[in-house]
Amino acid sequence: MPDDRRGGKEEMTVTSDQMVDLLLARLVKEQGGGKFRWRRIIGPVRLYSLATHPHCNWAITPAGSPAEVEAIERLADDLRLSHPILSGR
Repeated sequence: MPDDRRGGKEEMTVTSDQMVDLLLARLVKEQGGGKFRWRRIIGPVRLYSLATHPHCNWAITPAGSPAEVEAIERLADDLRLSHPILSGR
């Protein structure tokens, strides 16, 4: 089994679309509201090259109320710990 950079365990790589699904599921469960509304607020997942961003290659820029943005950013920080590297769609 190949080793990765985060401790010797091989992990399944999550895609940017799967990350959006994870964000949506948790936001609807924890904050309420509908998936469509949260999807609009989250915005796109931007992927960066591993050559320039070797520790975490993704970012989001939510656009909503201060409380909505804070909820999304807090959740994204949590998910970056378990999924720092995303693959394409």
